[in-house]
Amino acid sequence: MEETILDVRGLRTSFFTDEGEVKAVDGVSFSVPKGKTLGIVGESGSGKSITSLSILRLLAENGKVVDGEIRYKGENLLDFSEKKMRSIRGNQISMIFQEPMTSLNPVFTVGQQISESLTTHQGMNKKQAMAKSVDLLKLVGIPSPEKRVTQYPYELSGGMRQRVMIAMALACNPEVLVADEPTTALDVTIQAQILGLIRDLQNRLGMSVILITHDLGVVAETCDYVAVMYAGQVVEYSDVRTLFRKPRHPYTVGLLKSLPRPDADQEKLVPIHGMVPSPFNMPKGCRFAPRCPAATDLCAEKLPDLFDDGEGNQVRCWIYDEEWPGPKEVDVFGEERIAKG
Repeated sequence: MEETILDVRGLRTSFFTDEGEVKAVDGVSFSVPKGKTLGIVGESGSGKSITSLSILRLLAENGKVVDGEIRYKGENLLDFSEKKMRSIRGNQISMIFQEPMTSLNPVFTVGQQISESLTTHQGMNKKQAMAKSVDLLKLVGIPSPEKRVTQYPYELSGGMRQRVMIAMALACNPEVLVADEPTTALDVTIQAQILGLIRDLQNRLGMSVILITHDLGVVAETCDYVAVMYAGQVVEYSDVRTLFRKPRHPYTVGLLKSLPRPDADQEKLVPIHGMVPSPFNMPKGCRFAPRCPAATDLCAEKLPDLFDDGEGNQVRCWIYDEEWPGPKEVDVFGEERIAKG
């Protein structure tokens, strides 16, 4: 039995605007086993980043977690004071943010920014923290770390800045690392290096990782479990092998059908037509129903629950419920079929 280090249950996060309440995350649940990697995938606007920011309680002023629990080692982070949360954030739970150029402070050197968490959480003096910063830059594969530690972010390449972000996140040996699109805007070679670095450091330090991405190829290579998000909800959750071998939700099938295959000489990519719904105007029933070729009147009228197959895999789709009025096997995208049984 795997030990769970982070358990998110019924998370609901809203933003309160002049136009009304925006339900960015609506009833999200998942678990992160110790030492394993959970991938959170989905289109832009599906709620992936807001979920991660909710975990660390780094929401904008108009954002609020309105319901749910975020249990870290059995304790609900939502019950913590801001002072106690600061002792967790960057220390036991760290985050690699999506844009390294905007996440790093342009007026402080790389060494100063890495040192801050070491002096705050580890009780080091400035000299000790700077020496540790050099070691961390060396750990993440940055050449000439003694020189780089004195430089400013604008003096580094995109790949180096991302490695600096990883060094900052790992400074205090966190037990959970949240990586939000850690390879965005990097070329393919650098992407592979960054992902390989995170995987190697995970194996060395034994930490758990939440990897947020829209790239299913990255998920296949790096993750143990996957949560597929759509319009603020988890629509499928399973181990990575099951997801790729037997996807259950029509949205997951659509994502996989739109993924190029390197072993195919020629293939036709099948797009998912339509757009993610506006948070101000969510469908009454299943949120994917307006884009789903298998949708029925039931899908349009009633939101399905997460159905569990008894093996730890979950799917939010009426096809797997007794109320489903259609056939046991359903054409979803082209030749791809999903079976009820």
